[in-house]
Amino acid sequence: MRLKVTLLSVFTFAGLAAQNIQNNPGSNHGNKFEQLGTILPTPNIYRTASGSPGHGYWQNRADYNISAYLDEDKRNLKGSETITYYNNSPDDLDYIWLQLDENEASSINKANYPTSTTLPKTINDQKLKITELPGKDNGYGVHLEKVTDESGNALRYTVNKTMMRIDLPKILKKGEKFTLKIDWNYNITNRIKMGGRGGYENFPEDGNDLYTMTQWYPRMCVYSDFHGWQNHQFTGRGEFALAFGNFKVSMNVPADHVVGGTGECKNYEQVLSSEQLSRYRKAQSSSEPVEIVTLDEAKKAEKNRSKQRKTWVFEANNVRDFAWTSSRKFIWDGMGVVIPENNNKVMAMSFYGKEAYGLYRKFSTKAVAHTIKTYSEFTIPYPYPVAQSVEAANGMEYPMICFNFGRTEKDGTYSEGTKNGMIGVIIHEVGHNFFPMIINSDERQWTWMDEGLNTFTEYLTEERWDNKFPSKRGPAWTIVDYMKLPKDQLEPIMSNSENIVQFGPNAYSKPATGLNILRETIMGRELFDKAYKTYAKRWAFKHPEPADFFRTMEDASGEDLDWFWRGWFYGTDPVDIAIDKVTIATPDLDAVPAPKEVKYKVDKALVNDFEDLSKIRNREDKNITFYVDKDKEAQDFYYRYDRGQEKVDQNKEYSLTQDNDMALDKQQKEKFKNIQAYQIDFVNKGGLVMPIILEFTFEDGTKLYDKSSAQIWRLNEQKATKTYYFEKKLKSIQLDPMRETADIDTSNNFWSNDGSTSETSRFQVFKQKHEGAVRGGANGKVNPMQAAGKK
Repeated sequence: MRLKVTLLSVFTFAGLAAQNIQNNPGSNHGNKFEQLGTILPTPNIYRTASGSPGHGYWQNRADYNISAYLDEDKRNLKGSETITYYNNSPDDLDYIWLQLDENEASSINKANYPTSTTLPKTINDQKLKITELPGKDNGYGVHLEKVTDESGNALRYTVNKTMMRIDLPKILKKGEKFTLKIDWNYNITNRIKMGGRGGYENFPEDGNDLYTMTQWYPRMCVYSDFHGWQNHQFTGRGEFALAFGNFKVSMNVPADHVVGGTGECKNYEQVLSSEQLSRYRKAQSSSEPVEIVTLDEAKKAEKNRSKQRKTWVFEANNVRDFAWTSSRKFIWDGMGVVIPENNNKVMAMSFYGKEAYGLYRKFSTKAVAHTIKTYSEFTIPYPYPVAQSVEAANGMEYPMICFNFGRTEKDGTYSEGTKNGMIGVIIHEVGHNFFPMIINSDERQWTWMDEGLNTFTEYLTEERWDNKFPSKRGPAWTIVDYMKLPKDQLEPIMSNSENIVQFGPNAYSKPATGLNILRETIMGRELFDKAYKTYAKRWAFKHPEPADFFRTMEDASGEDLDWFWRGWFYGTDPVDIAIDKVTIATPDLDAVPAPKEVKYKVDKALVNDFEDLSKIRNREDKNITFYVDKDKEAQDFYYRYDRGQEKVDQNKEYSLTQDNDMALDKQQKEKFKNIQAYQIDFVNKGGLVMPIILEFTFEDGTKLYDKSSAQIWRLNEQKATKTYYFEKKLKSIQLDPMRETADIDTSNNFWSNDGSTSETSRFQVFKQKHEGAVRGGANGKVNPMQAAGKK
């Protein structure tokens, strides 16, 4: 409605509206702005209230010396390892736990976390082969040959599915170390058919295999101050909690294989030809990728399977894991990269078969270099000597090496979607060097702490690669479809990895989107970037928990974000803020109320109904002198009346004249003649609070933007009101014009003064116009993007 009110009313309108909301929060006030309090663990000497490691922080360490033998004919891997485990904890340990991840491929030793199954519409021989019949051993999983101490004495051990407990011969006390030896082997799975991260892929056209050796050796579990032993079973989803240590690994493989692995190869002189070694050294100082093993060499190797063998030796220090790859199919290129922040010289490299040559040769190594440089800017300087990308039909990450997809068509062509998908997955997997390979969170419990943080930083890196990069995760509007789902299909981000139904949106997209909203909309880039970098620096090469992240982000920025963590990470409510009503008020500059006489009767003086003990004792205390104000005695009628100094007739009517000083002079009228007031009422329909961001469009075509922080919902979590005063008339109001809050319903985000409703938002109008153009539109013109064959 349109109101004509006095100027006084115009300028008290906002104050009265705000007062009504604040004085009557009623049942609308919930807990969205309460502190997380006991939801977070109590700070202690290991983890402080500021989010940093405490003065008593500790973590255990495991060093590995491993020899591996790859039998390509039998597709079997045989290994022997020596583990030295350091107990830096304050606790006495009488047993230790190791992970046997390869047991997840076993039909009898897997973790046995089943899900519901239904009959397929069709079934074939291949499906029958991989179907696990009850009680039948499929032959996969770790075969333990020997478990001893360093003197060769047998150790008692128990295998529980994907975990192995070793009972120590004596208590391992603080500051002590224990050395054990394990000999083992396992049959390598076909990862394309059976799934999983490690295994082989066979290429029928040339008869060769490509091996990705991951989770391939018995590995120490993490023992920590916050969890004890992290020995939750490996189901194939929740990834890994691992201890840092130093690795020395030798891989005996067919002589014509090319090997890439975590860390630096220490014997290139023995395993490379003189030409390949020369190219490698050239690549170290090249700013463009150099082929170390060429396409022609790889094609030649595919045709002649060598019966000879070579041993490649790698070393890696201060890493949490070790992975490697081996195949005669590999083309191998590399280039040198310098990280400005620490002047670290890194060898960026890629390994790929001829099937991926058209894409990987152009983009892979450059994407590796771009990723470690950009992540170094947003987190910590990349500390390792190499970073590698391997084309292996799928994606997975390990220290200094990762596996990605990206193959061309047989004629060497590729789609834009394949190219962007490949670049995105390379950035993502290489980025995992930072989260969680260095900032080493517990993936078995909190997937979002590595996948979510990494996906967010991937988004920042994709933007630096190409400002128009079609990122699918990170921008707020991309999470809307997930947030619209019914509540029974959603879990909080703070859920265990094994219990998440919508795994990708929950563990990757929603946390990445939340961090982007924090950076762009809530905190601002300067505050966010400093806090994010502080978290990375504090927890590099350590084991952070969610509270360490939440607390550090607040500690380093000075922002109270508990409301955000509570809503976005612990809840499932979506954002749906609506413009409920717009009220317009215009001033009547000549309507000035005249002076008036107010009639009243004298009432009793206002005193307490009950004389409490303190007042009585104060009067009896002779040492107390009461404050006496002579002016108050002279001016205050009720003060004298209460003390018997004034006699009044309570039936007599008294009067008081109120003067009006609101009449406006000519100059004031000219100043305020164009003022219009707009009260905008908002409703929080979704439940999740967010800043209120408005775009005002005036009748003269100009625009104005305004943002109110989420704190506007603090005293009433369902309703909020904002009043604005403008010297020109509004044409329209758009809520969240850049779609930066992940609002799931934009149809209620628009108001116009021409009488149109908010049912059709500006975004829908744009969409309708765009769809009309694609279809030919009313004028029959063809969309130029469609004519060019682009999507």
